[in-house]
Amino acid sequence: MTDLAFNELCSTLARVDDSDAMRAVLVDLCTPAELRALSERWRVAKALAEGEMSYREISADTGVSTTTIGRVSRFLKDEPHGGYRLLLEMTQ
Repeated sequence: MTDLAFNELCSTLARVDDSDAMRAVLVDLCTPAELRALSERWRVAKALAEGEMSYREISADTGVSTTTIGRVSRFLKDEPHGGYRLLLEMTQ
């Protein structure tokens, strides 16, 4: 994704420094289903990073499919973007 609008959106979102403001932005920007998916992926990323649960256990705990858990795992471990790792480091 090297689209100009996407880059502008990223730059603009990076300037939001308040969680209430970010919540308002995300609620306006995303559908309820998209917000649910983002939240689910975040829960999965945290569970995977803790390393104490299997995919099946994470699925049972979160209701997320093992396919989605595998995708989050791949992005967490193998993809060069590092977004999940960046967010996880911010929570420590």
